[in-house]
Amino acid sequence: MSAASDAAATFRTVHGRAPAGVWSAPGRVNLIGEHTDYNDGFVLPFALPHRLAAAASPREDGVLTVATLGSDGRVQESGPLTIGDLKPGSVEGWAAYPAGVAWVLRDQGPGAGADVAIAGDVPSGAGLSSSHALECAVALALLGLAGITPGSGAGSPGLHEVARWVQRSENDFVGAPTGLLDQTASLCCTESNVLFLDVRSGEMEQVPFPLEESGVRILIVDTRTKHSHAEGGYGERRRGCERAAELLEVKALRDIGVDGLDAALAKLPEDLVPLVRHVVTENQRVLDTVDLLRAGRITEIGPQLDASHVSMRDDYRISTRELDLAVDSAREAGALGARMTGGGFGGSAIALVRESDVDTVGRAVKAAYEAADLRHPRLFTAVPSRGAGRDEL
Repeated sequence: MSAASDAAATFRTVHGRAPAGVWSAPGRVNLIGEHTDYNDGFVLPFALPHRLAAAASPREDGVLTVATLGSDGRVQESGPLTIGDLKPGSVEGWAAYPAGVAWVLRDQGPGAGADVAIAGDVPSGAGLSSSHALECAVALALLGLAGITPGSGAGSPGLHEVARWVQRSENDFVGAPTGLLDQTASLCCTESNVLFLDVRSGEMEQVPFPLEESGVRILIVDTRTKHSHAEGGYGERRRGCERAAELLEVKALRDIGVDGLDAALAKLPEDLVPLVRHVVTENQRVLDTVDLLRAGRITEIGPQLDASHVSMRDDYRISTRELDLAVDSAREAGALGARMTGGGFGGSAIALVRESDVDTVGRAVKAAYEAADLRHPRLFTAVPSRGAGRDEL
């Protein structure tokens, strides 16, 4: 069954009737461009085929109820939440994510209330943006119930605007200082392309990413070591970048180019140097990768992925033993390039692999984990898939 079918079935189980509609949103993989989004920089994600769906029907009493189907097949339900009473800190746990969306959207029109049931197959805690997929699906559901279809023309909000609403719900309600990459990717990515996003301007370009035609695959290694953006390491680095921008008297680190990097670093205290070096060089790696993809040279982007991982490991210091092992063992087994993806401190790594080498590289990664006495990772290949929207059942 699809995520949409599972969500609709869960809704019927909980409420004894069919939902008014189902909306779903994908997880994402960031090909390159990590921790550049909150520095007004460049990112290059694509949507996964894995999705989270929200089946929903309207209520007239201003109450939000949420049920979710767990991976164990059990349904969890939040207590009834009065949307008008929602405020940061008023809801804890998994229910804070859909509640935060309702909190933001009550100022945009949808505030009458809704029954929502959620189901899907985006791995939780794997750095593949499951929380943002959930939030984006709920946002589209609540907007849809109010008769609002984002991106449909005059009078409707654009998808990029919805992404900012979702970001606000996560930053201000949940308390996770995330950037704009994940929400925008989930909402705006398209099939067969990577999304080149200039976070500052909002300008987007769908760049062809023809994996099958080029004889390569993206192998995802879910290390099964969970991370959370609400934890301290992510926020510490974001605050460090903001402090560096203030000292350099620029709006954001995006304004420092590689040509001016050495001069900028010379003005900074030692603890901020590696953070700035990562962000500036990572922005350039995104631009270089896009140039290669535009030229149809997909098999040549591997060195950019490799350099990105080294920068995140050594300068941004967000990798882990498990992520490094996945990357190193994939490279040694023949991957064209590999890097951790996502916020770091756990989650997933990706490897660009020739189609003929996928099994070989996968076996090598699993063998390396076994030799290190680590829990076996989850491996799968992924292709760029469609972004969020309403589903037909």
